Amino acid sequence: MSNVIIIIGSATALFASASAAQIETGKTNVAEMLEAIRAKHKLPALAAAVVVGGKVVATNAVGVRRHGVATKVTPEDKFHIGSVTKSMTATVAGMLVEKGKISWTTTIGESFPEFANIHPDYRGVTLEQLLANRGGVPGKPPAALWAKAWQATGTPAEQRSAFIKGILAREPEAKPGTKYIYSNQGYTIAGVMLEKASGKMWEELMRTMLFEPLGMTSTGFGPPASVGQVDQPWGHTKGTTGIKPVPPGPGADNPLAISPANAVHCSLTDLAKYAAFHMAGERGESKLLKAETFKKLHQPVGDDYALGWIVLERKWAGGRALMHNGSNTMFYVVVWMAPAKNCAVIVATNIGVDEAAAGCDEAAGKLIREYLER
Repeated sequence: MSNVIIIIGSATALFASASAAQIETGKTNVAEMLEAIRAKHKLPALAAAVVVGGKVVATNAVGVRRHGVATKVTPEDKFHIGSVTKSMTATVAGMLVEKGKISWTTTIGESFPEFANIHPDYRGVTLEQLLANRGGVPGKPPAALWAKAWQATGTPAEQRSAFIKGILAREPEAKPGTKYIYSNQGYTIAGVMLEKASGKMWEELMRTMLFEPLGMTSTGFGPPASVGQVDQPWGHTKGTTGIKPVPPGPGADNPLAISPANAVHCSLTDLAKYAAFHMAGERGESKLLKAETFKKLHQPVGDDYALGWIVLERKWAGGRALMHNGSNTMFYVVVWMAPAKNCAVIVATNIGVDEAAAGCDEAAGKLIREYLER
């Protein structure tokens, strides 16, 4: 199960896609920089993309798809993006709000009148509170429910419904609205509320409302590689014997029960399209969402967490920076956006250990200094 690590340091028409070949336009040799960091932190692979003015101006990837196998990564390879999925769920929520299918103030009780055992404290929790991680939902799922989630069968929607019924029958970790608690469970509840409001599975909502309109053709769910193949990067863990590849299939990702919080994979080029979409949207340049909806998504609720984004002040960003990172414990990715400069930096690796965060943060810092501090 993944948890965000907050690093305090360091529409298709609006976006020009990168080719499959690497792009390098700055003074720094991106491939050499990435390779030095990859080797330093002992990462299987390291990839990055830089967006300036809605265009990818630098992208490259180094290392291998699977530790112990010589197959090299490419700039168009797919990485699991972990909790960056959260902002995508919140974005689709904004689309459904604009369509009148649901409201930011729609409550859990209103969404699930058929759930007989909802704890009274949860009934008034709103969609917005869930997306801001202020709904009182626990940061860690109860052990028994989590064990059942790993063994669950049925459709993804059925697995999510069973999971949240168990969560909502228990007392909240904190009084809703009073405390920030980073929670995959809260995002899953929000995702099921979107399913209920639209009559469509979360996966279909993501594909039809977000990925397809943005031309995110590489995007999917779960491990990026095919079972039994090294056609995309494998995830990795680290133990006493060193780096361990995790074969695609059961155990290569979190249970389907928490997909709305943490399930998407895509190429960094497609993730760059998504970042460009969010930055353009604030300027009213998106046909998919109104500027005020983007501002809602990017506005902190209480502290520095907005709806799927962490909001921080950074001089290099010209003021406000939006960031999020994510890991399913086998991959790691970080996204930094500077809306005032219309620039973004994305870095990813195919291992989820602490060294992954350190390596991605180091690479992001170097790219920010090269491309954004201008």
